[in-house]
Amino acid sequence: MILNDYLIFILITLIINAILCLSLNLVNGYMGEFSVGHAAFMALGAYSSAIITVKIAPTLPPLFLFPMAVLIGGATAALAGIPLAFLSFKTRGDYLAIITLAFLMIVKSGLENISYVGASRGFLGIPHLTNLPWTLFWGVVCFLCLRNFIYSKWGRCIMAIREDEIAAEAMGVATRSAKMMTFMISSFVAGVAGALFAHQLQFINPSSFDILKSTDILVMVYLGGVASLSGSLAGATIFTLLNQLLQPLGIWRMVVMPFLLVLLMLFRPRGIMGFREWSWVKIHRDRSDH
Repeated sequence: MILNDYLIFILITLIINAILCLSLNLVNGYMGEFSVGHAAFMALGAYSSAIITVKIAPTLPPLFLFPMAVLIGGATAALAGIPLAFLSFKTRGDYLAIITLAFLMIVKSGLENISYVGASRGFLGIPHLTNLPWTLFWGVVCFLCLRNFIYSKWGRCIMAIREDEIAAEAMGVATRSAKMMTFMISSFVAGVAGALFAHQLQFINPSSFDILKSTDILVMVYLGGVASLSGSLAGATIFTLLNQLLQPLGIWRMVVMPFLLVLLMLFRPRGIMGFREWSWVKIHRDRSDH
């Protein structure tokens, strides 16, 4: 009764953007790789969850149907992250960025030619199951899981890979296992965001998950700050609100937002919260536990 439909839509979009930003920051920020095809995992989560709710089990009660669809969407995206994890064993930096971009193009082209999911026309008839409580629930779950992962031994492993992968492997860090786990978790969380996105708009098509969508996620990550959960939340919030406030500018909005990002990169290259966290985000451990 307090929020109107427009504000609820903005809040849901903000939380979905935060989930996407958190998932990409795990790879680009904490592990130090550079992925530019993150929208592909979002697309796989969106389409696979929509298949569940529209074609496979539409008669199930929403209380059971929606969580199952979201989890299947995340699992589908996680499985797709395995090949990229294997490729990351041999490539880094610009080469991995090109591979992830090619993966995005493969997924987008594939969806455009599969008639079962509407091909280029798009997927119609998706039920409106994404509401504010559900979105908030999945946002909190994803945030807590990623925070616990980052502050675990695996989180220390991926941060060691970011600093120097060869040195980390020489010191006994299981770099391949850490990379595999990181890519799968990041892809799973992006798939969850895709499932929420599909059941918010009730219509998806391959063009919703193009390079521009990946660029938006990258902007949120580097705006808020790399290797920072707090930065991911801040970046997603600022990006979503600016995107709405600048709507009256029309096409000039696409000029103003990149210009603001350029200024940020010039005067604060690490982003707003790069490599820093708010105090409530940190997990403080007793020295006796080590």
